[in-house]
Amino acid sequence: MYLDLDPVSTRHMPRLDDRNQRTWSILLPFFNERDYLAATIASLARQTGPMTLILIDNGSTDDSAAIARAACRDHGADYLLITEPRPGKVAALRTGLGWVRTPLVATCDADTLYPPHYLATAEAILAKPGRVAAGAYFVAPGVDNGTLRATARLFLTVARLLPHQSHAGGAGQAFRTSALRAAGGFDPDRWNYVLEDHEIIHRVMRAGTMGYAQDLWCAPSPRERDRDSIRWTLFERLVYSAAAPRAGDWFFYSFLAARLRRRRLLSNRIRERRYQHLEGPAFASPHPVF
Repeated sequence: MYLDLDPVSTRHMPRLDDRNQRTWSILLPFFNERDYLAATIASLARQTGPMTLILIDNGSTDDSAAIARAACRDHGADYLLITEPRPGKVAALRTGLGWVRTPLVATCDADTLYPPHYLATAEAILAKPGRVAAGAYFVAPGVDNGTLRATARLFLTVARLLPHQSHAGGAGQAFRTSALRAAGGFDPDRWNYVLEDHEIIHRVMRAGTMGYAQDLWCAPSPRERDRDSIRWTLFERLVYSAAAPRAGDWFFYSFLAARLRRRRLLSNRIRERRYQHLEGPAFASPHPVF
């Protein structure tokens, strides 16, 4: 693990110790996301309240790290830039969580855009008694208000009908840091498969509930994706819905883990396929890519 503590500018950045006074940290893992990182960081820098960006470079072979650093400087964002050489999103999130010093933490994706009120809305959800997590729904970039409201109504209805499972992906999840750590945090030794966003919610919700809101949304990029093989099957989703209330441990650690293991769906398979062949040389290097 490598760490870049280079500040954006001493004129714009608080001292490292001052981050303890902030409410939010954002975990932003990335691997070869040079085409999307700048826009994502710009959207996060426009949040209505102060936050610290914890950027985790998971061994990129392009200039993603340099682009991320430049975007933070351009927007005056408080940031840490870390390199985690162990492949996979779960390992990257675990390393990033170790640097969180705020009561609230959000996980965001490097190819997703966030409205300026995103963290404020998540904070209002987490302020409610018993809430330990908040989840956002996804909409297409530039969607009109009518479509946004219709999507929110459907999403919130499903969440009310099935309250014991996660309805938000890792690009749109936020937590009370204490609850996330008490649940064991992100741990590749416990769960190093895809669908880590659902598994972590299963553990965190032992301590409370997950909340949603009409105004909590984000917009994934319109990139072409080739991820059919890393999604769970319809059968697995149906078993999840049935098992989540009382048999969640069995579902994840006995049923689903065995099935994902047979399909070799480790955490690093979340990446776009066109980058898979680059992993060997990237993770063999003992030096950070800065």
